[in-house]
Amino acid sequence: MNCQAYRHRGQHPTAVSRRWFLKECGVGLGSIALGQLLGSQAQAAVNPLAPKAPPLPAKAKNVIFLFMGGGPSHLELFDNKPELTRFDGQMPPAALLEGYRAAFINPNSTLLGPKFKFARHGQCGAELSELLPHTAKVVDDLAIVKSMVTDAFNHAPAQIMMSTGTQQFGKPSLGSWVNYGLGSESRDLPSFVVFNSGKKGPSGGNANWGSGYLPTVYQGVSFRSTGDPVLYLSNPSGVDDQLQRESIDAISSLNRLKRAAVGDPEIDTRINSFEMAFRMQASAPKLTDLSTEPQHILDLYGAQPGHSSFANNCLLARRLVQQGVRFVELFHESWDQHGGLVSGLKQNCADTDQAAAALIQDLKQHGLLDETLVIWGGEFGRTPMVQGGNDGRDHHPNAFTMWLAGGGIRGGVTLGASDDLGFNVVEDRVHVRDLHATILHLLGFDPERFTFRFQGLDQRLIGVEESRIVTELLA
Repeated sequence: MNCQAYRHRGQHPTAVSRRWFLKECGVGLGSIALGQLLGSQAQAAVNPLAPKAPPLPAKAKNVIFLFMGGGPSHLELFDNKPELTRFDGQMPPAALLEGYRAAFINPNSTLLGPKFKFARHGQCGAELSELLPHTAKVVDDLAIVKSMVTDAFNHAPAQIMMSTGTQQFGKPSLGSWVNYGLGSESRDLPSFVVFNSGKKGPSGGNANWGSGYLPTVYQGVSFRSTGDPVLYLSNPSGVDDQLQRESIDAISSLNRLKRAAVGDPEIDTRINSFEMAFRMQASAPKLTDLSTEPQHILDLYGAQPGHSSFANNCLLARRLVQQGVRFVELFHESWDQHGGLVSGLKQNCADTDQAAAALIQDLKQHGLLDETLVIWGGEFGRTPMVQGGNDGRDHHPNAFTMWLAGGGIRGGVTLGASDDLGFNVVEDRVHVRDLHATILHLLGFDPERFTFRFQGLDQRLIGVEESRIVTELLA
């Protein structure tokens, strides 16, 4: 009913009660609630990355995954094996190798003792290699898992396994699942950002941050730590902000007409990507300008503005989660020491140890560690047997080490054990699927019920194989 209607009743508009207005004008509380609901649904349709609440209580809001591509040697870094030193140069027991499949070496190669010294650190007394002096300072914040196992023993399938839960290409990555479930708290930056450092990119390539059968809006966006954060972010000569805005508005209008006509959700991705790119032209260069950081923070990480490094990427990861980015993944290749084990590990640890520890300290002092889950690890470990003369190790999926911190993780914990030679897990086995289930649990999801309908099936990150939430790691 409008103003003309109540004038016919002899009422003046200013004399109408609020109760009458809510009743007669169709804007009662139910209508208001419906309008709000439809509004949020419309927002989700326009922006599939709108923030969502998890279905269960969550400990973590964001994830930073420090992916050490190539397979760090647990035997030189975290898993001290005096017996391996004792039997250095001898053949491993025949029973140990029964049914064993190696990637490259002859399984009957001799054992190789650890190349570096170990010592205990922190109140928890965790053993760490001399190569990790900075990690030793934050060890009481870490949960170290010495009993990781995986199904793959070559880089690409093992990296894809760690990233997607399966060795098959084309499945959604962990970061994409998190985006799908939680959306983004950042309007001006991608919800899933990826950095690369080291000698080369990951062997599994872009599939490590792909969206698979999920809509492509959920895939990771690769950033650079120097220059334009994303290629072609700057406008070409002759194109100013107004022309850019008008062009995007026109294209988005056409895309929305097409979306209404055909119902293809990928058109939402296209619309979102244009809008995000426009906003990033202002936000991303400011975010990646590390010269605005205090000198003591740059020194903490060992970061240098204008350079490309793992240290810079760790500092950028903290800045990104501060801005509401949901998932940040830092790939550092390569830890693949088939030979040159001593020199290669020294260099890799010099490149990463200080910055990884600084990230924990910095998140903590910013009040972000409790809500940010940090994960460190590679796709597998290395063999106790020698390769490359006397200075290398082959790929090894049967036992390796990772660590987690923050976001609901119980610090100062060491979980699991491998045998005396570091060959097989003998206590508290944690499969990659168990790690994924635990991450989803910390983010507020039931890993068994967190699904996406595809090809007639309710697909899951953890697949159909058995998995468990590793409760021993939870705070």
